Amino acid sequence: MSTAMNFGSKSFTPRPPDKGAFPLDHFGECSAFKERFMECLRHSGYESAACRQSAMGYLQCRMDRR
Repeated sequence: MSTAMNFGSKSFTPRPPDKGAFPLDHFGECSAFKERFMECLRHSGYESAACRQSAMGYLQCRMDRR
């Protein structure tokens, strides 16, 4: 019973992730790789397995630039 009474008093304030928490291309350093990947997806009918090499190139670019 006591947990039900305390439940309303706790609040959770969400906050956005820190910059760099996800491998996003904040500065557009890998946009050419991204465009190749998106073009491949369009040509393959959005079948991601067909574009694995393009995806790996983009991710490698992101890892190289931290």
